[in-house]
Amino acid sequence: MNAEVTPPSTADLPPGRYSDRELSWLAFNNRVLDLAKDRQRVPLLERARFLAIFSSNLDEFFMVRVAGLQRRIAAGVAVPSVTGLQPREQLDAILSSARALVTDQGTVFAEQVRPELAENGIELLRWDQLSGSERDKMRVLFEARIFPVLTPLAVDPSHPFPYISGLSMNMAVMLKNPMTGARQFARVKVPTLLARFIQVAEGRFLPLEELIGHHLDTLFAGMQVVEWAAFRVTRNEDVEVEEDDAENLLKALEKELLRRKVGRPPVRLEVEDDIDESMLETLVSELDITDAEVFKLPAPLDLRGLFGLADLDREDLKYPAFLPKTHPELAPVESSKPVDVFKAVRTHDVLLHHPYDSFATSVQRFIEQAAADPNVLAIKQTLYRTSGDSPIVDALIDAAEAGKQVLALVEIKARFDEEANIGWARKLERAGVHVVYGMLGLKTHCKLGLVVRDEGDGLRRYVHIGTGNYNPKTARLYEDMGLLTSNPVVTDDVARLFNHLSGMTQETRYKRLLVAPHGIRTGLIERINTEIANHAKGLPAGVRIKVNSIVDEAVIDALYRASQAGVPVDLWVRGIVAIRPGIPGLSENIRVRSILGRFLEHSRLFWYANAGTPHVGIGSSDLMHRNLDRRVEVIASLGRPSHIAEVGRLFDLAFSETTASWWLEDTTWTQRTVNAVGEPLLDIQDHLIARVTGRQSRGASDREA
Repeated sequence: MNAEVTPPSTADLPPGRYSDRELSWLAFNNRVLDLAKDRQRVPLLERARFLAIFSSNLDEFFMVRVAGLQRRIAAGVAVPSVTGLQPREQLDAILSSARALVTDQGTVFAEQVRPELAENGIELLRWDQLSGSERDKMRVLFEARIFPVLTPLAVDPSHPFPYISGLSMNMAVMLKNPMTGARQFARVKVPTLLARFIQVAEGRFLPLEELIGHHLDTLFAGMQVVEWAAFRVTRNEDVEVEEDDAENLLKALEKELLRRKVGRPPVRLEVEDDIDESMLETLVSELDITDAEVFKLPAPLDLRGLFGLADLDREDLKYPAFLPKTHPELAPVESSKPVDVFKAVRTHDVLLHHPYDSFATSVQRFIEQAAADPNVLAIKQTLYRTSGDSPIVDALIDAAEAGKQVLALVEIKARFDEEANIGWARKLERAGVHVVYGMLGLKTHCKLGLVVRDEGDGLRRYVHIGTGNYNPKTARLYEDMGLLTSNPVVTDDVARLFNHLSGMTQETRYKRLLVAPHGIRTGLIERINTEIANHAKGLPAGVRIKVNSIVDEAVIDALYRASQAGVPVDLWVRGIVAIRPGIPGLSENIRVRSILGRFLEHSRLFWYANAGTPHVGIGSSDLMHRNLDRRVEVIASLGRPSHIAEVGRLFDLAFSETTASWWLEDTTWTQRTVNAVGEPLLDIQDHLIARVTGRQSRGASDREA
């Protein structure tokens, strides 16, 4: 499976066959916005949450993708995109599309979500909407909790313009000296000690900057406050680390994180749409930002604050509560006694589907049992992102302190989790865990756990291979799959891969694994080519892939050729899609669907018809250059027929015309939530919740059905 595949010539494929990845990402965030608009399927507070997710997503997009493009343009190293857009053209298209999206978001909030929240007893107010007693209460709060921590910074020849930290909320203030009539600009940073929206009374909230803005006369005693407006700056926050010296990688990253806090150039300025023009000119000039990078938005800015409102105790305005269930093959016979995971996995492989199957009673239980079991000799684990109070990390520490050999491969370069991962790395090292930081030039993104156990008649290895992070919190919110197995072929593959990651081996070939950066692209293309050959022989052929994003041109071209040969190709993609389906002569046999909902679709699945005996893999890799070339990723093939059938049924469900989803035709997305007579289509996540809830009474046989 890992033999090199010589890519065929692309001369037979038309130019302009790819979509722009950045514009496709913005189209993904537009689908998030669609959820905020969906009155029929999405409860009100969840719609508010999706507005906050939209804002958070866009922040990261500017901090990383837009910042990277601007940096390359400034350095003169930017090249045309694969779509043919020149760098400046691409940047202009991004800014134009982003501007249209945030305008739409503002409209959705102002005309739909905010009024509906008010109708349901949750009001987001302006200062002039407060009662007299409420204003008095807010004044007391301001004087006691806010005024002492505010720092007014005037701008004049002796006071240079202050550094504005990325994503902070700030107040631009125009002052007037009543004695001389001279005007002066000042900046006040909005503190983060209180919630973004302050609760004034039951169900009544006030933006923090509104409270500060109406008490600026206290802060600037003796001066006249002429104008004030909120503003927010987004900066380049991507981390760049030279990896020439592995021993100094940790220190180099810590230094880079400190540098990220200051000195990063701005890439976006958000201001209230009624800001005074002279104040705006000052901001644009001092921040050295272009007019195209200025976004005028209706107040309040930064709708990430809606996360707080979405967490209010109003179950009537949220998705119905769902508690993940223990996988039936891991369910204890005696309810008071935890299951023996090793005994269950010795019998047969277990395929997990989170969050429907409980992470706590499967993956977490697997590691915790290994840590406590005196017969376990060694545990090896990859950690890419984990939670702040991770029971996985605690279990590894317990195992090391009990004298077991414990290896933790901590990826300290996991974007925006770098500081947390550095902290866990040091904590693990202090406990005696062998901590390694991956391989130079590569991020270790694969999700692997390996346990070595002495079972009397010899050593047996147990493995978990997942599509998602070892994070108990996100495991309740992200849709992912995982395989627990003691199959000696798979466990030997994983053991050799861990030796490759922690040692100096040159291992690149495996029996049941595809491993990037050496084997996934070539392995996938080889599989696609096999489907083309099978179709030519009249054998069952087809390709089904579920990923977060598909960008890699070599894989896309292979899928185009499969379509041209008559092979049906189904792509289930949450985020970026650079392929253009439905083009006659090129991609009329390619279907693309996207599903978004209460859970973030995150699993990566690879299904091939394989002449009538389907071949299925699950793993950590998306179809992007970074995954295939610059990360250690793993895709493992499933061996149990019931598991292969289960993945096949998931694809059947996702691509059914009776299932709600977004359909892509060329570069245009269309949301489909109702049928021809206006009846709601099936919500796949609700369906799976109902299935797993009802499964408890049916037992393990449900998986074999």
